[in-house]
Formats: sequence, structure tokens, C-alpha cells
Amino acid sequence: MATLIIDPEIEDRLRAERVESGADRYDEVWEGTYMMAPMPNIEHQDLVNRLAAVFQETIGWPELGMVLPGCNVSDRKTDWHQNYRVPDVAVVLRESSAQNLDTHWYGGPDFVVEVVSPDDKSRETIPFYAGVGVRELLIIDRNPWMLELYQLSGKQLKLTASSVLPKSQILTSQVLRFTFCLVAGDSRPRIQVRHAASENEWLV
Repeated sequence: MATLIIDPEIEDRLRAERVESGADRYDEVWEGTYMMAPMPNIEHQDLVNRLAAVFQETIGWPELGMVLPGCNVSDRKTDWHQNYRVPDVAVVLRESSAQNLDTHWYGGPDFVVEVVSPDDKSRETIPFYAGVGVRELLIIDRNPWMLELYQLSGKQLKLTASSVLPKSQILTSQVLRFTFCLVAGDSRPRIQVRHAASENEWLV
């Protein structure tokens, strides 16, 4: 249930409490509107941790780029607090045009992952990510399980392929040289991740 707070004193107190407790880690601001996101569930956090670890092993440690499990991404250098998003995983390659301004990235990471949670607005972030120049976006939906790969075409991120069970299509990242597809698992579907350069494979 969404709650609209129009009392500035309550708003300031609530935001201060979230900052103090660390609960604001996943909060965003959409064109001046403060969006309070709940802490993701355990499965969500596990997916983020596993994917970030895979990318860190193949991209981060070899210093081919930076891998971040969450970061601030904005379309402006100053006053960035007025409009920013926090992807679940971001990969910024060494030759990226995104600028590291310490507090946030000005311009989009090369590759972004969003894990869908109940009642969130993951797909509504697509126009923003396209606008800041994110080259590829992987959306992981869990109800039902599905992977979607979006690639930048002109000024739009367009859906290029999706992967669902039982006939799971392989999604190929042109930016990271990875492939992703859903495979059956014991308690939930798993994401099979393959690295083209090393031919290494992980189940996330």
C-alpha cells in the first residue's frame, strides 16, 4: 500500500530515521519524488550477491571495470539527489562514458541488473536507464520466473530476448560477453551464467 506524506515535518523525520538506520540504502528519487523501497528479501539479496561475485571475478578483479551491488545513478552532475536510481547490480567498464563523481555515476553504467520484487517499479526504470545511456539491462522476474534482456537501440532500451521455462532461450550480452538462461533447480529455477572468454559457468 502506497502512502502519501504531505506533512514536511513528518517527511523530514522519517527520512532522517531511515538515513540513521541505513534503511535508505535502496531509496530513490524520481524527478523530485522520494521513493522508499523496503529491504529486499533473502532470495533477492542472494541473487544480487551471486551475480555481483561472478562479475567481480571476471571483470572487477582483472580490472576491466568496476562491479557494484547497488550504486546511485543520475542524469545530472549537480542536484543529483533530485533524480537518481539504484540498480541491484551495476557494471561500469574501463572505457565507459559514465563519470564517477564519488557520490554517484553521472550517466549510465554499461550493464545493469534489476531483480523484480512484489509491488516494485523495476520496469518503470527502463526509460530512465535508456536516457542515461545504459547499454544493457537484465531484468530478473520471479513471479513467474523470467529473464529479460534489453539492449540500447538509439535512445531506447528494447527487449531483445526473454528466457522462461521449460524451453529456456539463451540471452547473449554483447556488452559483457556473457550468456544467461533459466534452468530447472531443486527449490527454484537457477540462472545459468556463462562467460564467453573463459568458458567458465556458474549457477546463480
